[in-house]
Amino acid sequence: MTSSIPPGTVDTSALTFDELQLATRNHGMPLEALRYELTPVGLHYLLVHYDIPAVDPATWRLQVGGLVATPLELSLDDLRRHDPVTVAVTMECAGNGRARLHPRPVSQPWLYEAVGTAEWTGVPLTAVLSDAGVDDRAIEVVFTGADRGHEGGVEQRYQRSLRLDQALAEETLLAYELNGQPLPPQHGAPLRLVVPGWYGMTNVKWLTDIDAVDTPFDGYQQATAYRWRTDPEEAGEPLRHMAVRSLMVPPGIPDFLTRRRRVTPGACELFGRAWSGTAPIIRVELSVDDGVTWHDADLEASVGRFAWTGWRRTWQAEPGEHVLCCRATDADGRTQPLEHPWNLGGYAVNTVHRVPVTVEP
Repeated sequence: MTSSIPPGTVDTSALTFDELQLATRNHGMPLEALRYELTPVGLHYLLVHYDIPAVDPATWRLQVGGLVATPLELSLDDLRRHDPVTVAVTMECAGNGRARLHPRPVSQPWLYEAVGTAEWTGVPLTAVLSDAGVDDRAIEVVFTGADRGHEGGVEQRYQRSLRLDQALAEETLLAYELNGQPLPPQHGAPLRLVVPGWYGMTNVKWLTDIDAVDTPFDGYQQATAYRWRTDPEEAGEPLRHMAVRSLMVPPGIPDFLTRRRRVTPGACELFGRAWSGTAPIIRVELSVDDGVTWHDADLEASVGRFAWTGWRRTWQAEPGEHVLCCRATDADGRTQPLEHPWNLGGYAVNTVHRVPVTVEP
């Protein structure tokens, strides 16, 4: 199996009507929006598994139960009585890049754009769990959203779990604001889970229930979906933290249909962002010859501990055809690969970003 398709092309050999339906319901962040430290709400990537549920914030309540000393029923006003915390978080869909694999896994056909960085405001989950008093027998916390659908032969509400220690991490947030405004419906209003550093599927939207349990959660979105496997019969490994990755703002101007870039000769500033789910970015390299030679870019200050880092470098563009590439390295020593191993779900694709460019007067 080939790990990725040639740069500048898209595998449309089996593009389905179902995938088109998904593509029109969900949207990525235009790469030129990498210029913003914080992604405007309307440009932040969005994936809705089922339907956006109709939730009335005035009557909505969050149920906190399971193995707790004091079950809770909380309104938004109850949550707002806790001191608010705001965290800048880069969030990426686990399937970002799957459309560039060959054969292409059939699902939401992301290319590069399923990412965004925003400031989320809310109450630390650990504060709510402390109020409830989690029993010593609990090993996981299960999060249930109001969204319902049918997937993998299972009728379900969207649910995910975290180990108790992960749920109690100080940065894990129950968010009710996005970039200083109340959560919009498509992003999980009135309340969603935000787990910095983890792929987007972890951040359950439209939260209704939080339950402490003493057995590993085996719901569909945990035990079947979002697992790295190369064969349907494998149990697979669960996806968690985002892989190291970088993207660039495509330089010049695009062709309408192909998005092929055209740049005039001379000094051309290249700019982008890099992130990792586990460690700070320590290096970003650029290539203008499709990965044959590499040069270091200058790093900017990170937007926050859990947010992307800006980078830039000036390129002296000479007439001809070029393939620009960027790759990042984090403090754990992880570097983006030139090719990505194929997997059944098209998950955690973090190959170098390639941008074909024509330089002409």
